[in-house]
Amino acid sequence: RLDEGFEMVLADIPGLIEGASEGRGLGHRFLRHVERARVLLVLLDLATADGTTPERQLEVLLHELGNYRPELLDRPRVVVGSRADVAPDRTFDGLVVSAVTGEGVMPVLGALAVAVREARQAEPESSGLIVHEPEGETLDVFRHDDGSFEVIGRAVQRAVALSDLTNAEALAYAQDRMKALGVDRALVRAGVRPGDTVHIGTFTFDYEEGW
Repeated sequence: RLDEGFEMVLADIPGLIEGASEGRGLGHRFLRHVERARVLLVLLDLATADGTTPERQLEVLLHELGNYRPELLDRPRVVVGSRADVAPDRTFDGLVVSAVTGEGVMPVLGALAVAVREARQAEPESSGLIVHEPEGETLDVFRHDDGSFEVIGRAVQRAVALSDLTNAEALAYAQDRMKALGVDRALVRAGVRPGDTVHIGTFTFDYEEGW
């Protein structure tokens, strides 16, 4: 039973696929939201159409989280088997839940509440001073089926759009600006290799280390 007055906010973030840490699927858009959670509730499908085991699903999820940001693996998490009402067998060793029958809902909420409470208590006390800072420029890197990469973000697209890239000085300025915005780091994290094609707006180039 949840304590009276205890509240927690759940964010449903579906769609994490193998390769998300390299920008596939929702990619970094998905993973960036995960960073905001104190506790991770991991739902493993007990009745997949292709027979993928819960253990394999968990392995893929943790691999993608670790590839994107290793410290996410240290985030408290509650692992639950979902769709228990249609599972072909019940050999899953852990909490299970069914949205159809309601089985396991309260035990899962209880386990999640305990994890959230412990995570809150582990946080340093606030000094009472709140500093509002403008949200930093964000960018996303997507990997296309042809192996090329695309960088999307207003600031970085503006950097190339406003520069005459046929001019050596303008090109150098645009490169410095992109480095300052973290484009190089984002590309490396997405798995770029020397010689890979990169698109930024209408600007296309072959990636080189230290560009």
